[in-house]
Amino acid sequence: LQERYRKALADSENVRRRTQKFVEDAKLFGIQSFCRDLVEVADILEKTAESATEEAEPSNPNPTLKKIYEGLSLIEAKLQSVFAKHGLQKMNPVGGKYDPYDHEIVCHVPAEGMQPGTIALVTQDGYKLHGRTIRHALVGVAVESQE
Repeated sequence: LQERYRKALADSENVRRRTQKFVEDAKLFGIQSFCRDLVEVADILEKTAESATEEAEPSNPNPTLKKIYEGLSLIEAKLQSVFAKHGLQKMNPVGGKYDPYDHEIVCHVPAEGMQPGTIALVTQDGYKLHGRTIRHALVGVAVESQE
């Protein structure tokens, strides 16, 4: 009888721990789909800021374009700080090893000064939420050139 009581007590403790872990994960990763959507907005904002930079030529300084660029840069910086506050991090895989859990290969590039299997370029940034990949980085991997 005491043995059954101990087993029941241990089982209930295990269920309590599992439930607590499930609730903690739900709190951490409940914003995952929202983050995926915001990451798309961050990409558009980044591309817009880049194109505004390209349009602003040093020989023809357009004050309106310069102010737009500065505003976009401030918005982008604020968005990245909000991401960091909530545990969303941009991956920077250039120069690192290919990891199928974090990266998706979209092309192969000749390995000029890089080891084969190393990430040579990133076509789309990847993001992690509290260490969990929510969007894979689209990368180009260095391969040995065929001559």
